Amino acid sequence: MSYREYKSPKRQQREIKDQRRRKKSNGDITSPPDKSLIIIVVFLVIIGFLAIFSTTAPKCMREGINLASFLLKQGFFATIGFFLMAWFANYDYKRLEKYNLKFLWFVVALLAIVKFTSLGLEINGAKRWINLGFMQLQPSEFAKPLFCMLLASMFKDKIDLSIFAKRNLLNYILPMLFIIFLILKQPNLSMAIILCMTTLALYIAGKGPWQPIFAGLGALVFVIATKLPKLLQGYQMDRITVWLNPGSDAQGKGYNIIQSLIAFASGGFSGTGYGASIQKLAYLPECHTDFIFAIIAEEFGFLGSIFVLGLFMALVHRGMRIARRCPDMYGKLLAIGITFVFGFQAFLNMSVASSFMPVTGVTLPFISYGGTSIVVSLAMIGILLNISRQRIKRIRTEGN
Repeated sequence: MSYREYKSPKRQQREIKDQRRRKKSNGDITSPPDKSLIIIVVFLVIIGFLAIFSTTAPKCMREGINLASFLLKQGFFATIGFFLMAWFANYDYKRLEKYNLKFLWFVVALLAIVKFTSLGLEINGAKRWINLGFMQLQPSEFAKPLFCMLLASMFKDKIDLSIFAKRNLLNYILPMLFIIFLILKQPNLSMAIILCMTTLALYIAGKGPWQPIFAGLGALVFVIATKLPKLLQGYQMDRITVWLNPGSDAQGKGYNIIQSLIAFASGGFSGTGYGASIQKLAYLPECHTDFIFAIIAEEFGFLGSIFVLGLFMALVHRGMRIARRCPDMYGKLLAIGITFVFGFQAFLNMSVASSFMPVTGVTLPFISYGGTSIVVSLAMIGILLNISRQRIKRIRTEGN
């Protein structure tokens, strides 16, 4: 037996494992899930736990309840989320496509319950939650993975103007428009923006023709220039006006922006220290949800803010790398959509907290308090991890 014909026990075991992987994935070459992505997400969730406990402990103390009440609830939902992440990481993403219609009707039903039944819960003028007694469910969160699945199915083949054909119109376009309509009626403009921008990103990623984009941008500019004050509700237009000049209503609509900026200024370069935030002591409302990044900036300073920003940039990098190495177009677009949702939502939240953009009411993924948000986010990461397992891989020949 020549040297090249001889196979060491380790090499034989490696070939057996490769054969098992091919058998499980219907011939595709699989690999372990992206470990870097897992580490990034775990870091973000841990930072979220620390930030939630720090921001909610004073509130719990005032209300005379367990200081860790919010943390325990978030930990419970995070446990469910990690379980779903592990399950989806081992569930072939190609099989998700056949559940598009069922998932679509599920999301529409939940949004209709919010809008048309007494189970819909209104908080601060927005009716976005289903009150289940022991917990609150936010159906609009499910629209994020749904849109990624529907758009990946619609754009996986060559895109041309035939996307408006009867089949696509009935199966994809009209249902998505109806979902956006229901979300806008809550009202939840920030979620509608995320869904619309995800649609645009996947259309571009699918190499669709640019004519509809230019036409849409032209129409958008015209609407903004002529009809924006009429289309936006009163409080939404006030947010834009106050964003341009927060001092015009410092004790009213500009209060959140001013207090958030004070938190950033107080943090300085290295922060005031964990738990030492002043703004969380009833000065900055919603500091455990929409403005949690401002508290992180106050307690951990510029260094902490850059670290969180770096984690989200690393998440986007890993997601795009997974998309690039995926062997099929459906998986590529699904990975791009999931990655874009996290990156764009994090950008919106941090921009609002730093007053780079008007207040939108969007949470920071994995970090802000919210049961539905963290469960759905971790499940989406599980899908991304499964895509990372089935990738284009260089095959070593016998002669190498």
